[in-house]
Amino acid sequence: MNIIRLKDGKERSLLRRHPWVFSGAIASGDGDSGETVRIESHAGQFLGWAAFSPMSKIRARVWSFNEAQPIDASFFIARIAQAIIARSLFDIKSDGLRLIHGESDGLPGLVVDRYGDTLVAQFSSCGTEKWKSVIVDALLAQTGLTRLYERSDASVRTLEGLPEATGWLAGSVAPTLPAARGSLPPEGAGAPAARQSRFCGPGLDSAALDTAVVITEHDWTLSLDVAEGHKTGFYLDQRDSRQKFAAYARRLGFKDVLNCYCYTGGFTVAALAGGAQHVTSIDSSGPAIERAKANVALNGFDAGRTTMLDADVNASLRQYLKDGRTFDAIVLDPPKFAPTVTHAERAARAYKDINRLALSILAPGGVLFTYSCSGGISADLFHKIVASAGIDAGVDAFICERMGGAPDHPMTVAFPEGEYLKGLVLVKRPWN
Repeated sequence: MNIIRLKDGKERSLLRRHPWVFSGAIASGDGDSGETVRIESHAGQFLGWAAFSPMSKIRARVWSFNEAQPIDASFFIARIAQAIIARSLFDIKSDGLRLIHGESDGLPGLVVDRYGDTLVAQFSSCGTEKWKSVIVDALLAQTGLTRLYERSDASVRTLEGLPEATGWLAGSVAPTLPAARGSLPPEGAGAPAARQSRFCGPGLDSAALDTAVVITEHDWTLSLDVAEGHKTGFYLDQRDSRQKFAAYARRLGFKDVLNCYCYTGGFTVAALAGGAQHVTSIDSSGPAIERAKANVALNGFDAGRTTMLDADVNASLRQYLKDGRTFDAIVLDPPKFAPTVTHAERAARAYKDINRLALSILAPGGVLFTYSCSGGISADLFHKIVASAGIDAGVDAFICERMGGAPDHPMTVAFPEGEYLKGLVLVKRPWN
């Protein structure tokens, strides 16, 4: 077992149970990719068991702060079980939900979403990559599902020195596959290097498995493709915000709605379900627009109540302002402008610009749902950015609500970075 010794004073964050060890905090020690290492303070005090990542600035991610805890197959089985049980605490009106949310569930570098009968997993750290086969078997065993697709194609894999990996890790049993599933290693055993079960490995006929799925959410239905698009194919974290938007539409009687960065049309469908008369949806992805059209049709709404634009949002907002076009409800849900705090200044300018434009074309008394999913932008900073945008636009607005991720995307008191999604619901004051 390799020991990572920290520089003097660098143990404070781990004593507060923060799970990251940065390369600059390490005084001595090394390890192989994904290896479990012992983290000690400069004085030799045990701090945690962590997965080592030789290339990442986050050099180690803590599995456990308990010195007596073995990091073996039983550890991952237990952590996955705890995460699944925790979801029963939440009132989730959907068969699409996040089962494992990385550090917040004690499994840094692992994200698992469930879409109906299909699991989608992202292994974004060296530690989860090393234990992948154990994690896959545990997920299948504890959910009772037989379909698991890997979407390990996020850019963070490059920072870990890992190649992108996508494809089926588990699927319906094909005749060409072995009949019996491999057993999990005994308690205390290490992660198997290349074990296969009937669900895993090159014997799976992935071409025969459909990656398109349909989920129900609140009062509507949404289609997606787990092999395509952002994240694991969909934005489950905005589930409650979509319901909230539908409720505002129902209560205030939206006539003309603008959905910016609409992706596959989740907010568009929510607005129509709430009774909005017309929704204009903009995204720069043609395939996303086509999926949004399909989702409108899937829910039985008249396509004449929508306008779908494959276009640049910023340019579209500027054109609407030039034309004097206004909307009585706008959604701004842009992609991640600031993945880290080092990008915050440039991202702040981008967020300010789109919010200034949106507030300018929002009708008096209109509603703006505006979001940032950037981990490098805090909720307080986002509030200041939007306030500054209002000043530049020459308008003021009431802050009706503050929004965050759905409860199956939890944050913990020890890991505030988990609060990546933040939003404001604003009503434009009818006077200046």
